[in-house]
Amino acid sequence: MFYFQIQIMFDNLSDKLDKALHVLKGHGQITEINVAETLKEVRRALVDADVNYKIAKDFTARVKEKALGQDVLKSLKPGQLMVKLVKDELTDLMGGDAAGIDLSKSPSVILMSGLQGSGKTTFSGKLANFLKTKKTKKPLLVACDVYRPAAIDQLHVVGDAIGVEVYSDKENNDPVSLAKAGVDFAKANGHNVVIVDTAGRLAVDQEMMDEISNIHKAIEPSETLFVVDSMTGQDAVNTAKAFNDVLNFDGVILTKLDGDTRGGAALSIKSVVKKPIKFIGTGEKMEAIDIFYPSRMADRILGMGDVVSLVERAQEQYDEEEARKLQKKIAKDQFGFDDFLNQIQQIKKMGNMKDLMGMIPGMGKMMKDVDIDDDAFKHVEAIIKSMTPDERSKPQIINSSRKKRISKGSGTSIQQVNQLLKQFNQMGKMMKMMQGGGGRKMMQMMQGMQGMR
Repeated sequence: MFYFQIQIMFDNLSDKLDKALHVLKGHGQITEINVAETLKEVRRALVDADVNYKIAKDFTARVKEKALGQDVLKSLKPGQLMVKLVKDELTDLMGGDAAGIDLSKSPSVILMSGLQGSGKTTFSGKLANFLKTKKTKKPLLVACDVYRPAAIDQLHVVGDAIGVEVYSDKENNDPVSLAKAGVDFAKANGHNVVIVDTAGRLAVDQEMMDEISNIHKAIEPSETLFVVDSMTGQDAVNTAKAFNDVLNFDGVILTKLDGDTRGGAALSIKSVVKKPIKFIGTGEKMEAIDIFYPSRMADRILGMGDVVSLVERAQEQYDEEEARKLQKKIAKDQFGFDDFLNQIQQIKKMGNMKDLMGMIPGMGKMMKDVDIDDDAFKHVEAIIKSMTPDERSKPQIINSSRKKRISKGSGTSIQQVNQLLKQFNQMGKMMKMMQGGGGRKMMQMMQGMQGMR
């Protein structure tokens, strides 16, 4: 549920920025005075979101300088240009471009660091799963938290769940030799990525820093990643600085973005440690990991949606061969409920419906107070699964008695069954028109379907 959670996380900030920029978005006269007043409100919104005051002040100073330098006040659409300047500065504040990880060596060793409770162990599994599925790598997880036996067991549970091997040795209490043994095991067994999960502490201490530093020297990782709980706000930034002073890590991972947080860490951390946020954790599931795109995050904060991510999610589920088969079925009027059910499964794999709607520009605020069930299609699926194979392939045979049986079997009302059949019929007509290029007719039909969900 990443995008809905991001919306929660930056809800207040988004609203306050929208109000601050409202004057400049209008068609009234824009002066240097109301630009200054607007940026003062922008700065206040950032500070309220737990962004460091100096960072917020520098941010608005840069926006003002660019606004006056680009002669925004005399432009034809000064409000839009100001919003673009704020968006560009937000993007730069969070790191500019998305940062990848170095996987050029074999094996590539990734060292995970961070405080206890930051989510290192869980995220180690998420990263292993991400590299296995997206990058077609063969990762190995190495358990180096010798202080909490449950941490080793947890990593094994995670590894089993995602089908990734875990190296551990409960007889060995030296995390440095464990890390080295894990890398040797990877080399001997064909693993091209090694993810080393290390111990954390409740607070930064010298013993912890010495230990992680010694592991770092022993295994010479390709990537050292600092995992931080975004819910700790500004403390996350301070902890990141303490670790970076010792490890000089390569990037940051923000976890628990699904919680109630003001988002200041995401906006501030790059400015303080001069290291990019590389990944974000967005939930409990192993698939709940995303590459951090500063530009897309800025779009989301300013209510501009995220169409690029929406398209990428759709492309991940797109099967060219299946699409060709579907096209033939539509052309021959053979598109049935089994095909419809398959399309629903593809949509569900893209993510939560509220998240997907939030990626559409302008929809984020409209969906803010709308409650959409996590399984928005469950009634539709129940109705379809209560049909016989003949009914799914030939919906036109479904009469009153069949509707009663389907309704009873799916635990839904006859009205819901009727509604689904009506919508399916309308969708079939629309698909045929798209196939035949009947654009004008399709637009007329869509106008008559405004109430259809």
